[in-house]
Amino acid sequence: MDNKTETPASLANPFAAFLPGQHMPEFRHLFPEHSGDSHSVTAFAEVLDRATRAAVARTTSGVSPTALAEAYIDWLLHLAMLPGKQARLAEKAMRKLLRFSRFMATCAMTAGDGEPCIEPLPQDRRFDHPGWRRYPFNVLSQGFLLTQQWWYNAMTGVRGVTAHHERVIDFTTRQLLDVVSPSNFPWTNPEVIEASLREGGLNFVRGFYNFLEDVERQSGSHPPVGAEKFRPGEAVAVTPGKVVYRNRLIELIQYEPTTPGVRPEPVLIVPAWIMKYYILDLSPHNSLVRHLVAQGYTVFMISWRNPGPQERDLGMDDYRKLGVEAALDAALAITGAKRAHATGYCLGGTLLSIAAAGLMHRGDRRLASLSLFAAQTDFTEAGELTLFIDESEVSFLEDMMWEQGFLDTRQMAGAFQLLRSKDLIWSRMVREYMLGERAPMYDLMAWNADGTRMPYKMHSEYLRQLFLHNDFAEGRYKVDGVAVSVEDIQAPFFAVGTEHDHVAPWRSVFKITHLADSEVTFVLTAGGHNAGIVSEPGHKNRHYRIMTSPEHDGFIDADTWLEKATYSEGSWWEAWTDWLDRHSGAPVPPPPMGREDKGYAALAAAPGSYVLMD
Repeated sequence: MDNKTETPASLANPFAAFLPGQHMPEFRHLFPEHSGDSHSVTAFAEVLDRATRAAVARTTSGVSPTALAEAYIDWLLHLAMLPGKQARLAEKAMRKLLRFSRFMATCAMTAGDGEPCIEPLPQDRRFDHPGWRRYPFNVLSQGFLLTQQWWYNAMTGVRGVTAHHERVIDFTTRQLLDVVSPSNFPWTNPEVIEASLREGGLNFVRGFYNFLEDVERQSGSHPPVGAEKFRPGEAVAVTPGKVVYRNRLIELIQYEPTTPGVRPEPVLIVPAWIMKYYILDLSPHNSLVRHLVAQGYTVFMISWRNPGPQERDLGMDDYRKLGVEAALDAALAITGAKRAHATGYCLGGTLLSIAAAGLMHRGDRRLASLSLFAAQTDFTEAGELTLFIDESEVSFLEDMMWEQGFLDTRQMAGAFQLLRSKDLIWSRMVREYMLGERAPMYDLMAWNADGTRMPYKMHSEYLRQLFLHNDFAEGRYKVDGVAVSVEDIQAPFFAVGTEHDHVAPWRSVFKITHLADSEVTFVLTAGGHNAGIVSEPGHKNRHYRIMTSPEHDGFIDADTWLEKATYSEGSWWEAWTDWLDRHSGAPVPPPPMGREDKGYAALAAAPGSYVLMD
């Protein structure tokens, strides 16, 4: 059953004692020289400090102004001491000005058709429309791109600036420049102008309606337009199954077999708790769960509860014990198997690796293999998310979470949108509010809008121990009081990275091949963090590279691996199930759906109740 803990009123609202109708403390308790006790002063001071920082955090979407100021001051003071760098920047500015002037002169002589002096980066699609190659829009886009390039030169390569601060100011400056891109304004965007002339301005009418609709939905915490068509249990997460176990943190789903025989080792899937589990059971045609069941596997899936303020004190150990270890116990008890194949996606893969290291460190060998999808075990190259991770930023986030008890879905979504602001913020604004065109909703987009919260204690531990200090990769992370590492895991690995991952860059995921002391099969697949994993057979434009590194095979860097790995067209799902087959026993009759005699009765039909919690 689900057990809840009571949240103390002082935590739910630190100023509750000072609200009207409450008992007002005597002021002498706030001053140690009068009361002889400094505890109340210290407690009040800490509450005041945290509440103040939490209020600021809400206005900055959780970004620490102090961390940003520190980075820019570091850059500015070092740049001030480098006259040579200043001279080179001045020279670059002059050269770019001359190139731009020559371009404008060419446009004047050729009726606006000049050879571009700079091309956008391959991933920058803002200036793809043919109108950007006509005068005066080509002048606007070229001027913006040259300015953007100059600021990159100014923000990077400043001797003495820390690598972290350099990445912070480069990223932040790019975000600020993106705000003033000519593509963002209707009077400087040729695509918007053409649409307005063609439709007589109706595109702006539709865009204004879209804007009002979005504001109304966001203010009411409703999903985006069209997402209601993809409700779990109706259009997505429809693979038949039963909830066979429930505690205060998880529901465990067992899926019904579709083959006369199944492999004796069940597959236990640990999804990330930052989002709902059903990315791995989307629509019937692209459900990884359905694919596994069709290949003759008994599949169990963890469905995490969406935590609220009452779960503020759940930590990483709770997620490990109540999540991974409880689910493993249930899966093996129900199937009667001695070992299971464990699979983790994103944060779920990181947690699974920690749990596996803890189990095997104490001699528990119930895991036959580990499969990690876009999951990091070493956070030294964890991508642009690390821009928001230093002591100043982590403590700032902790104060925001301390006040509300969790990290809110919208606060997390804002951080991820910043990583791809050109696509997820500005291009979307142009498309939906200026051109009046709604992007059609589809299953993966609807899932992406169905986020969950993160408990205060767990997220603080995750940020500090993994992102900030990299304790697991460096052998300092403790499970039940004992330090563990990836080397403790004596089981074969199947690890998947995706080519365009902004959350878990594939070179970071690839580090498992250096950390593990057992066989690792690494796959690099097309797509991003989510779309690369949802890569069903028959999906167009899919390919992957694969190579197995035996135990103690020596060091191989990511670039060398990229050259040596075998390239294949199609879905990596098939390569994974072939790999699972090689590490599994011969088929046996399917197990029952739950085992009431073992304490795991079928409680409800899939997808259960936790996935439906807001």
